[in-house]
Amino acid sequence: MLADTHLRRGWDRSLPPRAWELLAGADVILHAGDVVEGWVLEELAAFAPVHAVLGNNDRELVGTLPETLEIELDGVRVGMVHDSGPATGRARRLHERFPDRDVVVFGHSHIPWNERGVGEQLLFNPGSPTERRRQPHRTLGVLELAGGVVLGAHLEVVGAQPSK
Repeated sequence: MLADTHLRRGWDRSLPPRAWELLAGADVILHAGDVVEGWVLEELAAFAPVHAVLGNNDRELVGTLPETLEIELDGVRVGMVHDSGPATGRARRLHERFPDRDVVVFGHSHIPWNERGVGEQLLFNPGSPTERRRQPHRTLGVLELAGGVVLGAHLEVVGAQPSK
């Protein structure tokens, strides 16, 4: 899972090598918004099917990506949205928005998040593999699913903040 990649052609920013390694082993790639340019999705699709939602910086992708998405992956019901709002009340808001989802993936804050919400719903923000902001590391998320069950959900550190 990715969010907040914020990649543009011509910038000196890219996904770190460790992110590419992890994506190469993915069965499905989820991107929780702020892709910024469509070529990023095309590159990700070379590894696995991609499901993505529209982020607040995805002006080029308006009309192409949905604001929210509900899918089923190996029997696990997943909801996606870019901005989950403030941390206070997040679990309740996401449960109201996605009442029948087992997992809700979101982005926007660049703050990695992996916690249970209302009714044991898994709330997961993979952070950002390119812009850690005030976080100690750049990250992405890995979900392990089988037979309708979440076997594992963890954050992977893919690098430190690049020096300027």
